[in-house]
Amino acid sequence: MQKSCFVVKNGCCSCEIRFLLLSQALSHFNIVNHFIHGLIISLRIPLLLSLGFEKPSAIQQRAIKQIIKGRDVILSTRIIETEMYFISCLFEHLFIFPSVQVRETQALILAPTRELAGQIQKVLLALGDYMNVQCHACIGGTNVGEDIRKLDYGQHVVAGTPGRVFDMIRRRSLRTRAIKMLVLDEADEMLNKGFKEQIYDVYRYLPPATQVVLISATLPHEILEMTNKFMTDPIRILVKRDELTLEGIKQFFVAVEREEWKFDTLCDLYDTLTITQAVIFCNTKRKVDWLTEKMREANFTVSSMHGDMPQKERDSIMKEFRSGASRVLISTDVWARGLDVPQVSLIINYDLPNNRELYIHRIGRSGRYGRKGVAINFVKNDDIRILRDIEQYYSTQIDEMPMNVADLI
Repeated sequence: MQKSCFVVKNGCCSCEIRFLLLSQALSHFNIVNHFIHGLIISLRIPLLLSLGFEKPSAIQQRAIKQIIKGRDVILSTRIIETEMYFISCLFEHLFIFPSVQVRETQALILAPTRELAGQIQKVLLALGDYMNVQCHACIGGTNVGEDIRKLDYGQHVVAGTPGRVFDMIRRRSLRTRAIKMLVLDEADEMLNKGFKEQIYDVYRYLPPATQVVLISATLPHEILEMTNKFMTDPIRILVKRDELTLEGIKQFFVAVEREEWKFDTLCDLYDTLTITQAVIFCNTKRKVDWLTEKMREANFTVSSMHGDMPQKERDSIMKEFRSGASRVLISTDVWARGLDVPQVSLIINYDLPNNRELYIHRIGRSGRYGRKGVAINFVKNDDIRILRDIEQYYSTQIDEMPMNVADLI
């Protein structure tokens, strides 16, 4: 009989997650009504009545104003605010467009991973059910024929990964003549050298007046410098680095002298902690596969995910993890950006990330929507310098893990 890695405190069914996402996505509508005369959102819809509205953050309010004015916007915001914020803004912008009744693509959202693009699509579809907006996700690894069929039918909003979106544009299945807004989620990753040329390829097919919105928790200076190639006099709304670390997440490190000691340390943690769900990050696909095999050999139930897996397998793993059927996920940084599973309360960095920006994205997968979260970093002797660099960069403090860490989760 296999051991369960952690004991479940509270379940969270997919329906509850969906309502959480919808709540976040719709949360700014009260304030938007103060900015736009004549914009009416019917609160008679039972869904809206059931949700209740929370006031958006100050930085979100500033960005909403500028987006509605039609300005290009560069937004750096706290990780927990990022994705649901821009989706809500996008739908607000679609309501302002006079041509919603015309079934042509008017907004395009690009995301760096298939999982994030798929998550965006789910929120868009849920909102679209109530707002008569057609949405589709063009994601690599899925059926090309299905994308063509959906696009031929007509979609107001298309989300997707850059490669598949560009393929659909070249096939003339995704027509760009009516596109009014381009959103880059996790913009620093999107403009990294791995995606930069694909983004430029897509942009060249868009109408000259397309409004561009860039959103990410981290926007290094070199990324900001690139934006003059495809943005027009953008408004920059940036969060200070020392405000990025999430207040609800407690950060610790465990000193391990050698790489081979990490596995025993991880097993010891399993005997100590009682949590809902956890994500364990490794820096390479090979390490993910190795650690997954080792854990299963030790009779621990874990799932794993990385970019070399077939898309159907990745989708199945994500579905299990979101539903709570799988409680421990071992992953590369494909899972570090934008993905929301509210019941994740623990992040373990089996390997410290390769850059400082990835650290904040990784730990931001826990402590979502006001919940408590804990991040534990396994640190070898030669990793101490990297850890101190992260502390200095974000003006935060990462303490040695206390004996009572179980009480903090």
